[in-house]
Amino acid sequence: MVAFSHTDTGTAEAEWAASGVAALPELPLDQAELSASAFVVLAAHPDDETLGAGGFLAKLHSAGAAVEILLCTAGEASHPDSQTTTPEQLAAVRLNEFNTAVSGLAPSARWRFLELPDGQLKAHTGVIAKAVRGAITSLDRPAGNVVILAPYRSDGHTDHDVLGSVAADIAAEDGHGLLEYPIWYWLWSGTDDTTWESWVRVPLSNQEQQAKSSAMHAHASQIQPLSSEPGDETLLSGTFLEHFTRPWETFAWHPSKAGGNSAADAERIFDEVHSRDADPWSYTTSWYERRKRALTLAALPEESYESGLELGCSIGALSEELAQRCQRFLGVDASSAALAQATERLLPYSSAETRHLTMPGEWPEGTFDLVVLSETGYYLSPDELTELLALIKESTRPGGTLLLCHWRHTISGWQLDAEAVHSMARSHLGWSTHGLYREKDFILEVLLAPDRTP
Repeated sequence: MVAFSHTDTGTAEAEWAASGVAALPELPLDQAELSASAFVVLAAHPDDETLGAGGFLAKLHSAGAAVEILLCTAGEASHPDSQTTTPEQLAAVRLNEFNTAVSGLAPSARWRFLELPDGQLKAHTGVIAKAVRGAITSLDRPAGNVVILAPYRSDGHTDHDVLGSVAADIAAEDGHGLLEYPIWYWLWSGTDDTTWESWVRVPLSNQEQQAKSSAMHAHASQIQPLSSEPGDETLLSGTFLEHFTRPWETFAWHPSKAGGNSAADAERIFDEVHSRDADPWSYTTSWYERRKRALTLAALPEESYESGLELGCSIGALSEELAQRCQRFLGVDASSAALAQATERLLPYSSAETRHLTMPGEWPEGTFDLVVLSETGYYLSPDELTELLALIKESTRPGGTLLLCHWRHTISGWQLDAEAVHSMARSHLGWSTHGLYREKDFILEVLLAPDRTP
């Protein structure tokens, strides 16, 4: 565990602002998904809920989401050297502050005080786990529709770390989504620590920012001195509080693994998406997409291929480039709406064709010396991806190329992410890695099938 004091100057907010944290991807849950889900919010002490997730609580209230809050301690140990206020008196003050703050952020939320001792949560993990599961049961929602909000499990404060770890274990075991909110991390961590680069951001409206600010002022015992006497000094400095005036909040996001979507769901979802927008991911206009496409093409070890297959070709933006490198090319996709655009885009290439297939249940005949799986693998269940990799292995010619490229951030509602897809490909195929490239947003990898030619 890191060692720090609340009196430390720590990393200035100006440094965080210059780090790129403001450009993190947004949490992939829209208004409809928020309102359809239920949230169990865990706070080790009064004010954790406001600092780490106050704006998000206001957003959940506006969305009509069901919210249960569990407060573990009264934070009675925040001023151990006070000569004017006993721990019992401070507990009463802080519980009243907590009630005022939560009532302003999410008036419809229900909250419960677990009455555990401040600074000693490690000895009460069983009580906490039982309370969390009880709160989830009371919400009466499928496991995949429940999200736990908890302190970041490596936040550096012993109570935060314990509570975050309990929440992470329950989420993993029972199949719930998990949002971890950092608090003290912003003080002791430096911007060169890359942990935050995999997190997500929740933008806050002006109204949500105002609600959070008002809730923070409700915790007067933490942002103002208890008195002018020694031991009653302000706990949270103004420079520390600057980290929580951002127009967004930051979370480590772990989506639900219970009942995750499958290939059949992908077909339905992407047909709906492409029916509303011809280019929903800005494949043709985004510099990010155009640059990633250029890197993908440059990573191919051969200038040309006899037979290429793109799995999940979408509207054909990459297909058009691949078709120029292949004597024969086939692009397949589960979305008929997307495939219609790909078909039109490939019309100038007489040796290129498209086919509507839902993989891995449907698979094209023939063999290929180039197979491309780009931004598609995580839309399969683990079993489906295992089956798909077996088909790729069977259909790839000796010495053939498999190119994998996937966005590295969380894909809400799906069981896999980029790292899992690439790891499964390496372990199931056992092929050599010709090239591997990672950056903040995506991973690009080329695997080569064994060459059995003498």
